[in-house]
Amino acid sequence: MTNDGIAARKVGLVGTGLVGSSFAYSLMIRGTAAELVLVDANNDKAVGEMMDFNHGLSFVKPMKIAAGGYEDLAGSHVVVIAAGASQKPGESRLDLLTRNANIFSKIVPEVVRHNPDGIILVATNPVDILTYISLKESGLPTARVIGSGTILDTSRFRFLLGQYYGVDARSVHAYIVGEHGDSEIPLWSLANIGGVRLQEFAPLSDKSYDQVEMNKLFLEVRDSAYEIIKRKGATYYAIGLGLLSIVESIIGDHRSVLSVSTLMTGQYGVRDICLSLPCVVGANGIEEVLTLNLSPVEEMGFRRSAEKLLETLRSLAAQRAPA
Repeated sequence: MTNDGIAARKVGLVGTGLVGSSFAYSLMIRGTAAELVLVDANNDKAVGEMMDFNHGLSFVKPMKIAAGGYEDLAGSHVVVIAAGASQKPGESRLDLLTRNANIFSKIVPEVVRHNPDGIILVATNPVDILTYISLKESGLPTARVIGSGTILDTSRFRFLLGQYYGVDARSVHAYIVGEHGDSEIPLWSLANIGGVRLQEFAPLSDKSYDQVEMNKLFLEVRDSAYEIIKRKGATYYAIGLGLLSIVESIIGDHRSVLSVSTLMTGQYGVRDICLSLPCVVGANGIEEVLTLNLSPVEEMGFRRSAEKLLETLRSLAAQRAPA
């Protein structure tokens, strides 16, 4: 145990559905954690996943994997919450809000009661509002409540740009910010490949820069989840890896810059809602929120994204208020 009461490489997971299990599987394969605790409202599901994972431990680095209750989360450096209702075909992320807000109002206090010194990482949609609810329900410092935010959207963006320009996605530096959802914003003004802006890189790959084509590419990014859900019912592998990248940065104190959701405190005129901006993520959670030199159009889009979520949050508060 470290001085603040957490084990350096213990991870908790609440919710062993497709997203949670995909994250746990990637965590096991990568060998990031020394200990993983699985918690689910359906304990049999958690136990079954535990058994399946444990039967593969002879193929990976040693670690302890157990199924249990909230009390077994004690000492976790980070607890990933992937519980909640899943998105249905044709359903927007925001349509999930009422159902999942009620679920989180029960989960988060239990997590904090048994693991008050750890970090909470929210994966459930609509992730920005549920991150905000988790922050308020937990009473934890802002830095220790993180949403997966646009980490997956950013990865989709980089993949498609890499595919278009014929380069490794890891050499593409581009971000999606704002809501993880329909009002998200592509930062075209800062997108680059190996430090070369897209407009200058295009001729190097025998292309001309065409903003119309780039806008089509962004729409593919934005609508990817709907397309995947229509074809296979849910998305889970890529977000599982995205969650892994956040957890690795926390456990290893990597201080990676990741597009995660956190409380806005005046960035671009936005306050009191969780949205994604590139953040430095380390052992203490959100170490720093980066303020970027956005174009006026991007700033306006970011504020519109915030207002959309604030309106939804106000509607939720009115709905949940006692008569």
